Amino acid sequence: MRTLTLRRRYFDDGTFATLHSKNGEQLCATVERPWQNNTPRKSCIPEGTYRLIPHTSPKFGECYALEANTLGVTRYGPSLRTHILIHAANLPSQLQGCIAPGEGFGVINNQWGVINSRNAFNKLMAYLDNKEWQLIISH
Repeated sequence: MRTLTLRRRYFDDGTFATLHSKNGEQLCATVERPWQNNTPRKSCIPEGTYRLIPHTSPKFGECYALEANTLGVTRYGPSLRTHILIHAANLPSQLQGCIAPGEGFGVINNQWGVINSRNAFNKLMAYLDNKEWQLIISH
């Protein structure tokens, strides 16, 4: 199966990471909410292995959803966490447990986030090519 790795660093203001292909190429930077004990809509999701599935969101359109039944994450529930998506956003405060890609890290409105998220998201969507992937999240 096609595999990606998300390498995280945790901070009080957010979780920042880089997304890598199987051969180690960095595809993009990412931002998430800080770790808040897996609290729905307030925390990033736990580290582990997820299925990355093409998804159509009523709010974000074409995107990707994460699923890992063993970690309590599904698209539709019932589960601990639902609708964990990869979509465009620049700041942790714009997310509710999802992951947002960016072309790099930067300060926006006095907050750390990712820059040029829409461009990075479009490039990532083209790379993923509407296929299912495996995503390994680690630190």
